Amino acid sequence: MPQSIEYQKQMTEIVYVNLPGPSESNPGMSGGELLHGFLAELYRAPSAEMRAYVSNLCNKWNVRYVEHKE
Repeated sequence: MPQSIEYQKQMTEIVYVNLPGPSESNPGMSGGELLHGFLAELYRAPSAEMRAYVSNLCNKWNVRYVEHKE
């Protein structure tokens, strides 16, 4: 009898977003730099509800924020 749920993990990579990211886009930025700034800006959302939503999405997509404290 086949199992009712078949599971295979498709994505095992974790993406780390180093903070702080760029605060604004500039001409000539690469796609990676633009994405880095965009994701860093989401992390800094002013609303606690929005930060919780972003955190939930990051957990689903294996994205982790890394804060570098100097």
